[in-house]
Amino acid sequence: MAFNILISDPLSEDGIYPLRQAEGFNIVIETNLSPEELGERIGEFDALLVRSQTQVTREIIEKGTRLKIIGRAGVGVDNIDLPAATERGIIVVNAPDGNTNSAAEHTVAMLMSLARNIPQAFHALKNQKWDRKAFIGVELKNKTLGVVGLGRIGAEVATRAKGQRMNVIAYDPFLTPEKAEKLGVQFGTIDEVIRAADFITVHTPLLKETRHLINKEAFEKMKDGVQIINCARGGIIDEDALYNAIVEGKVAGAALDVFEEEPFLDHKLLTLPQVIATPHLGASTVEAQEIVAVDVSYDVVSFLQGGVVKNPVNLPSVPKDIMTKIEPYFNLVEKLGSF
Repeated sequence: MAFNILISDPLSEDGIYPLRQAEGFNIVIETNLSPEELGERIGEFDALLVRSQTQVTREIIEKGTRLKIIGRAGVGVDNIDLPAATERGIIVVNAPDGNTNSAAEHTVAMLMSLARNIPQAFHALKNQKWDRKAFIGVELKNKTLGVVGLGRIGAEVATRAKGQRMNVIAYDPFLTPEKAEKLGVQFGTIDEVIRAADFITVHTPLLKETRHLINKEAFEKMKDGVQIINCARGGIIDEDALYNAIVEGKVAGAALDVFEEEPFLDHKLLTLPQVIATPHLGASTVEAQEIVAVDVSYDVVSFLQGGVVKNPVNLPSVPKDIMTKIEPYFNLVEKLGSF
């Protein structure tokens, strides 16, 4: 049986090698499709592979009459309408491990650049201004880093921060004092973290519960002169509240890689000299792009060939031979539930 695979965002060619090698897979690479163009084409395909650029909306999913699986080459799936996919029986897979190291390294690079005003000093020097006094920074040693979200990336950042001899206090809804002790970090509630930290970095997914988690009220609880890093998801930090906190002098600086709306070009935050920013580069390394594409490609191949997937997001993955045996029981349960 032949399968049509659409890749609508740029993926590493080495990363899609598993798709190239699979028998009966017709791969179409069409990047920069408009939503209208994607809607017109999606009905031809059994699988869709995306990064963060393509917005897989309910409308797109409903037009994907052949769609069986959507692969997100990366961690976050907020650009995919999971409820719509689930309703139509379309499995969504991601690659939660592939960009962990790259994202953690980028976060630490932003942390150090923020502490030492490196981008601002470089910009001044490029403009032929030699001004050492204007860019006096602070050491990280003995400062407290607050980590909000201690998953894969947050834990990696914490480990690296400890290597800089920082004190680390962390909050995560799934973090226990025992696990915190094992990782060598201090356990805290979110209030304790944001009150204690000299630097705060966020590493949560973007959910209803985490949207604007760092807001006006949170800034008011922080130390004067706190510095903020977000290399996770735009929307976790209330950007307007952050702007006001910087202007008012509560926040000394911010390093941002992600934004509520991208591309992020004309927001007032970018007018502030205390803000450094990059265009969503956390996972933009050669290594990470290859790893996440490989992971998702293997899952797509396995699923379409009747196997199991490694990283399902919205549905349990069951092999066809087992599903054949248990499917009658699903039907029985549905009928019993109607009485």
